[in-house]
Amino acid sequence: MRLRDETAADADQDPVAVVHAALDAGVTMVDTADAYQNEGLIGRVIRGRRGEVLLASKFGLVWGDGIAGSFEVRADAGYVRRACEASLRRLDVDVIDLYYLHHRSESIPIEDTVGAMSDLVTQGKIRAVGLSNVTAEDLRRAHAVHPITALQEEWSVLRRDIEKQLVPAAADLGTVVVAHSPTGHGLLHHARTADEQFPGGLRAALEDVAGAHGATPGQVALAWVHHRQQVHDVPVIPLPGTTRVSHLRANVAATDLDLSDDELRRLDPMPAAS
Repeated sequence: MRLRDETAADADQDPVAVVHAALDAGVTMVDTADAYQNEGLIGRVIRGRRGEVLLASKFGLVWGDGIAGSFEVRADAGYVRRACEASLRRLDVDVIDLYYLHHRSESIPIEDTVGAMSDLVTQGKIRAVGLSNVTAEDLRRAHAVHPITALQEEWSVLRRDIEKQLVPAAADLGTVVVAHSPTGHGLLHHARTADEQFPGGLRAALEDVAGAHGATPGQVALAWVHHRQQVHDVPVIPLPGTTRVSHLRANVAATDLDLSDDELRRLDPMPAAS
């Protein structure tokens, strides 16, 4: 699960309750990043349950001052070491299970970055190396330096670009794909989303399949991501952003949805009319 918000308007949105409910439900991965600015919260919440958590964090995004959404990427070896030490302190842990480069750098060769991350593995500060927001070529070059355990990219029934090159590369290398935003940044949970945001009759297909299973379109979208591992022969872990205990329970319930081949075909968008 990915947790970002530190403030809670009600008990259902209490981030501490969300994390504990996730662990109680058998969820093991907790995903954060220094850029999310909540590593301290995560560290406090999991302190008594560290053995139940596969803890993932990221480095490399440095937010711009005063400009919303602007950032620079830092991926030089010295910054890798400093960022990891800072995350370890905020998380109050001795080791991070999975440490990602948050975004590819245009100026630092990925071999240099991954080489520094490999040193962190040797030093026992991280257990595994991951990449996010990279190309298939980046992944292959990085993997030649150190095994890349996980690739975190956006993947949903609405966003499938990853299947063109990145997923085949991950399958070749034995890299797990962690699919963030599997419900389209929550879009697929909202019944009032405009029809034009769903290509080729996808909205109707989602609603029909959901109705057949007594589920919601968002749950079907999560189940679809689970099923992609069968299509591409690569391990896939959906990573929905979760800010409510009620959302968490709905997301966990989606793991029990078994979609038929016909239902999966229906979720492929129809080509646009010429």
